[in-house]
Amino acid sequence: MSSFTRSAQQWATFARSWFVIDARMQPPGKIATMCSVRLQGKHKPIYHALSDCGDHVVVINTKHIAFSGNKWEQKVYSSHTGYPGGFKQVTAAQLHQKDPKAIVKLAVYGMLPKNLHRRTMMQRLHIFADDVSPVSPYLSELTGLQMLPRQLNHPGLLRTIRKRAHYEKRRTDIILKM
Repeated sequence: MSSFTRSAQQWATFARSWFVIDARMQPPGKIATMCSVRLQGKHKPIYHALSDCGDHVVVINTKHIAFSGNKWEQKVYSSHTGYPGGFKQVTAAQLHQKDPKAIVKLAVYGMLPKNLHRRTMMQRLHIFADDVSPVSPYLSELTGLQMLPRQLNHPGLLRTIRKRAHYEKRRTDIILKM
C-alpha cells in the first residue's frame, strides 16, 4: 500500500464530519443520545476516551420536540444563582416557550461525560429552533455531511403521530360543523 493512500485513509478516519439531526417529533433524550455519541466520537473505530475525535452535530427543528405523557408540565428544570433565595424552578413548557433550544442543549450537556472535554464537545454542537439555519445554505458544500435517519418504529413516536392524526381529524370535523 502506498503512503499516499494510507495518508488519505488516515485523514478520512481522523477528519471531523458533520451530522444533521432532525428533532421534529423526537423526545429530547433520544436526540441527546445520538448527539453525545457523535460529539464524543464513539462511532469511530479510533475512539479513545482521552482523544478528541468527535464530529460536528447540527440539530434542527428543536421547536417541534415531543415529550411523552404529561412531561411538559411535570418536568422541572432547576438552577441556582448562588445568592440566598436564588433557587429557580421552571417547567419544561415555560423553558421551551422562553428558548426552544434550551431543552435539547441541557439534555445533551447532561449526556456528555463530566470532564474537561465537555466544553469542547459542546462547541461542536449547533442547535437551531427551525429548519432554516445559518449553516443550511452551506450544508450541501460540507464534506462528510450525513443525515441521521429518524426511527419511525419507536412506539412513543408512533403514538404521537396517531394522536396528531386524530387531532387533525377532530379539528377538521369541528371546523366543518361550524
